Amino acid sequence: MHLSDLLGEEGFLLQYSSPSQSNMELRRVALTCMANICLRIPGQPPLDDQYRSVCFQAFLKTLQSTKPPDTDELFYCMVIQAALKGLQCCLSGGKWKFGGGEELGSVLAALKRLMFQGAPGVIVEWPAVLYPAPLPQYESLSASKKRKSKGKGKKTKTEESRGDEREEGDAETVPALLKGRAEEKQPASFLYPSWKLNSSDSEFSDLEGNAQSKLRVNHGRVRQGALHCLLVVVKAVEKRTLYGYWSSFIPDSPIGGSPPLTLVTIILKDLSPKVRLCALQVLSAMLDSSRQFLAVAEDTASPRTSYTPFSFTLATAIRELHRTLSLALLAETSPQTLTQVIKCLAYLVANAPYHRLRPGLLTQLWKQIRPYVRHRDVNVRVSVLTLYGALVTTQAPLPEVQLLLQQPDHSSSMGVFTPQDSGLSWRQRDGVSSPSRTPVKHSQRSSSTHSPHIPHTPGEEDSRRLWLLQLCVTLVTQPREDQSDSEGVGGGAALEPPPVRLEALQDKTQLMCITVLLGLTYIENYLVKTAAVRALGIYVLFPCLREDVMFVADTANTILAALDDRSTNVRAKAAWSLGNLTDTLIVNMESVGVDFQEELSDMLLLKMLQAATRAAADKDRVKSNAVRALGNLLHFLRQSQMTRPAFQQPLEDAVRALVKTVQSEATMKVRWNACYALGNAFRNPALPLGKSAWSHEAFSALCHVVTSCKNFKVRIKSAAALAVPAHRGCYGDTERFTRVWCSLATALENSEDTNDFLEYRYSASLRHTLSQALLHLLSVSQSQDMLGLGTSLASEEGTGIREHLMKYLRAEEGGGEEAEKDIRGESLHPRERIGSVEQILIRIKGLKVEGEEERGKEMVSHFLEDLIKICEETWENTQTNREVTESKADHV
Repeated sequence: MHLSDLLGEEGFLLQYSSPSQSNMELRRVALTCMANICLRIPGQPPLDDQYRSVCFQAFLKTLQSTKPPDTDELFYCMVIQAALKGLQCCLSGGKWKFGGGEELGSVLAALKRLMFQGAPGVIVEWPAVLYPAPLPQYESLSASKKRKSKGKGKKTKTEESRGDEREEGDAETVPALLKGRAEEKQPASFLYPSWKLNSSDSEFSDLEGNAQSKLRVNHGRVRQGALHCLLVVVKAVEKRTLYGYWSSFIPDSPIGGSPPLTLVTIILKDLSPKVRLCALQVLSAMLDSSRQFLAVAEDTASPRTSYTPFSFTLATAIRELHRTLSLALLAETSPQTLTQVIKCLAYLVANAPYHRLRPGLLTQLWKQIRPYVRHRDVNVRVSVLTLYGALVTTQAPLPEVQLLLQQPDHSSSMGVFTPQDSGLSWRQRDGVSSPSRTPVKHSQRSSSTHSPHIPHTPGEEDSRRLWLLQLCVTLVTQPREDQSDSEGVGGGAALEPPPVRLEALQDKTQLMCITVLLGLTYIENYLVKTAAVRALGIYVLFPCLREDVMFVADTANTILAALDDRSTNVRAKAAWSLGNLTDTLIVNMESVGVDFQEELSDMLLLKMLQAATRAAADKDRVKSNAVRALGNLLHFLRQSQMTRPAFQQPLEDAVRALVKTVQSEATMKVRWNACYALGNAFRNPALPLGKSAWSHEAFSALCHVVTSCKNFKVRIKSAAALAVPAHRGCYGDTERFTRVWCSLATALENSEDTNDFLEYRYSASLRHTLSQALLHLLSVSQSQDMLGLGTSLASEEGTGIREHLMKYLRAEEGGGEEAEKDIRGESLHPRERIGSVEQILIRIKGLKVEGEEERGKEMVSHFLEDLIKICEETWENTQTNREVTESKADHV
């Protein structure tokens, strides 16, 4: 063994790594060698404790030492990084064994100082040792708020605004955090409102600026290394021992004025997402298994004026963690770091004694986390489910959590709780019922109060089903691809390929993957064939392949063969892949243009149309995607193809297959996709809607569904399809146009008639879409339609239409995500909606009519004028009231 020569009293590694060593590079190399010696290698015995202790002391001395004079800061950062790596190797994989409390306090003090290495303007008198204490140890900031820069010259507007932020203390906003992180070139002091910045720091030449950039990077690595070390220390030290140091790393009061420098400071303000991630990992490790320590926390009792009990201080720390982690949740832009924020919240929720705290913390967190269930990053979604698991398994069966679970899906995401209302019922902890109010919407606060113990009607009970349980069941039982295609999505961009992107592979590897997959689709084993067909359905979504006509053609032929397989599973997956492939045809038509359409074989398109038509008569799980493909193909075909004799009968068969599916007793998912497919087909201007016999059947099927289908989502999609045709001629003669109008009007009148309370929640979206559809028909109507339209609008039916259109124009009732935009996907402000009706009125007044049509035109015009007048008066009154309210608020 040569360890004695290396690490003995006179060992040359100890000499070279000593703080007295002037050669920084030699010192760095020596420390790196010692770190490698301490590294635990699986299968080999660990380093003897004697030498490990020697290395530990050497690393600690390095971390405690100050930068020697005339030493380059960059080189010194590298020395510190080597020492941090060594300390991490010393502590990894074992319990703390390096002396008593003061030794631990020295390590924690050194690591805390290095956690803020290079932070702009941090002028702190750091303690050499941290001691365990129940109360926070605040570092004294030598930079005072009143202290002004001595630099000459005037401040810029940006600097003045930052000065305002420094004076506001706790007035940090999420936009400020986002802006500071997004603009890497922004001086970091923007995120440190209470820290002093030397105004000359940014005045560098190009060479100096490059050196400063390298220095910033290495400072970030030092902070990251310090946090990695701290994480190892947290895992190595007994929890009971570590609790005494919590106040040095976790704040117990809102950050403001001269704040304590804690892990939260880094989580909220550090510019590096990697450093923020490390700080969150440390905080998570500290919160893990801390239930016994946090169980003391309580703030339900009246506060004492003579002294602050430790239980109240601990409760304040929990509240502060909720506040700051909620800020981090809103401000974080890195998916990896965001995942760790949510995991950290899960550790907090799993260990905090909420039955001893004032209610409301979990309600706010529940509402804030809800949108992240649909986050694009799968790891974020998984962490959200973990957090929900912690919320529903809190230490006691909290009434607060029970009420949250019983809220309908839309309520949990729209923020319907008010602290005043919700707190009353949640305080009933002893199981004794007493009259109290349940959480209500702001607009219903005066009329919806009742006791939570009053029995609900069956409809109410259905609305309070456990949406979280439904979500979990769906995720467990539903195949991944069905989450994308269950609603018949209309574009390949909506189907996100898996994380490992094909573009990252070399060309030869890509070719190999494609060749193997195409070959595997002919394997007899249906499991292999199913997986291969599904993989091709994913490959075709990649931009590098979807625009390759040859690959699209090869994939199409392979899928067509699989559609004839005797296995239903293979056919179902082939239909899904065909739906994806036809989605890409629409995307290419819009992005690449006519060139792609012309290069794709007419015969191949004909085969795809015929195969999809046959598949539309298959079982429902095949049919649902077959009709999606039919809609895309009918949208994609050009007029030159439709007029060819070979396409005439297949085109008619395809539309009739969609019509039959809409009218069938198939599952609602299948009928929804069929309605969507007809609307998709109607977008093709080359489709002979007004002339062909099958177009009458298509409109009749949609009119029947929009008035009679039990499922409101199917009604919504059929109404949207009826409003797609862009020209009056597409609707055919006056009789057919009038039938479409009457069907939409009847559907609007009956939009609340349902025996299923679960359908009632879609009634607002249904009315929104029906209102848009009726206005669309008015916008394309011609002189021959005026009598029928006027008669309808002047009747009792027209009174109901007016009421619903007024609500739509004034945007009085929300219709969910579908109602935020019009049928063509354009966002419409209430003022824009009224403007569109004004344009309709101008157009109708310009129509040339004779005889009875003149009387109909006058009735339609009068209806629209009255509608516009009422809506404009309401809009003006609303604006006036809003201005008065804002003026009063500003005055206050």
